[in-house]
Amino acid sequence: MANSELKRRRRGLTISKRLPKAENGNIELLLIQSVDHLGKQGDVVHVKAGYANNFLMPQGLATIATPHHKRMVEKHKAKLQEIQRSRLAGLQAQADALSHQSITIEANANDEGHLYGSVGSSEIIRALKAQDITITSDQVKLRGPLKELGLYTVNIHLGQEIEAELKVWVVPTVRDEEATPPPAKTEPTAG
Repeated sequence: MANSELKRRRRGLTISKRLPKAENGNIELLLIQSVDHLGKQGDVVHVKAGYANNFLMPQGLATIATPHHKRMVEKHKAKLQEIQRSRLAGLQAQADALSHQSITIEANANDEGHLYGSVGSSEIIRALKAQDITITSDQVKLRGPLKELGLYTVNIHLGQEIEAELKVWVVPTVRDEEATPPPAKTEPTAG
């Protein structure tokens, strides 16, 4: 061993291997985590040696892109794509079910059909939940609150460009006096 190498070992310093360089002279690394302005997890990137040695590798953000690591990433990506395909198929099935669905929401309205309040995404979510369909408020895409009685088509964004059109009926609330017949009038008897 060379004299300088022995001195480094005695001081506890390790001798690092040179990183393999790509054709363009940069270091070829595999990203373990996504790095802003560089790439996503699993991407093979080419960076300068200083960036690799001083930031990416010490922070645990990247590793050397060996053929074994590349194969493992390809297998992992294939598995993730299969999961994504099945998720999209499930979302598409849910969109088809919602498109054939209609809900009815009762609201207080005047004689002209104008609502005293309005119907928003929370009422739509509540009506769907009563039919065992769960969606979130950010998935309901209303152009504005529904303020009149009638039939509306509401877009439901399920994710990744999959949308459904839900039919929403806004009907007047049945009042108690309309639901029950008025009590029979009794004629006063003359005494």
